[in-house]
Amino acid sequence: MSKTILVVDDKKELRVMVKSYLEEEGFRVVMAADGQEALYVARHEKPDLIILDLMMPNMGGYEFLRVHRRETDTPIIILTARLEEGDKVLGLELGADVTKPFSLRELTARTRAVLRRVGREQVDSALLRAADVTLDRTSRKVAVDSRPVELTPSEFDLLAAFLASPGRVFSRSELLDHLQGDAYDGYERTIDVHIRNLRTKIEPDPSKPRYIETVYGVGYRFADDV
Repeated sequence: MSKTILVVDDKKELRVMVKSYLEEEGFRVVMAADGQEALYVARHEKPDLIILDLMMPNMGGYEFLRVHRRETDTPIIILTARLEEGDKVLGLELGADVTKPFSLRELTARTRAVLRRVGREQVDSALLRAADVTLDRTSRKVAVDSRPVELTPSEFDLLAAFLASPGRVFSRSELLDHLQGDAYDGYERTIDVHIRNLRTKIEPDPSKPRYIETVYGVGYRFADDV
């Protein structure tokens, strides 16, 4: 069965162009002109992936993301002409890929890569446990010593990567790949921010991490001997 892609952009010509190209590549494509319409379409069509513009009337891309993320974790690719660090970091915080001006061929390749990544994640075990930490991929719930913990989408994805391979050392580039599929030079330092926030939420003493250890000069690992 063809994967359904929702294309959200206020420029009709761009929507139609992307739709035509993706349909030629075998995808089923639905469209929306702004965030409000996209929420309606997403709730009814249940797309496998959303391609989202940022600058739109009525409801912009980030506002749509915040609302939509409370309902589902559909993979999202953000299209932006202004590839600024703030856009990239905020997109990561909200659990979305962010890409600069694109060619249709590159966009299709990115779409397939994200869908492959999501497919691999869905095959993995839904329930992950290590030490006192439990993570449920299906409900996207996390508990530490039976205490519920609220995580952002990016923090959840990082913790899932750690719990799937306790003891394994991940480089910052590898961890960034778990968030957006492709590593971008200059944004690996955002991993340090996510790790610091994650430690604050799950560690008994964030200043002396028990679970997420720093491997100096390499990256991070989830301790397999706690």
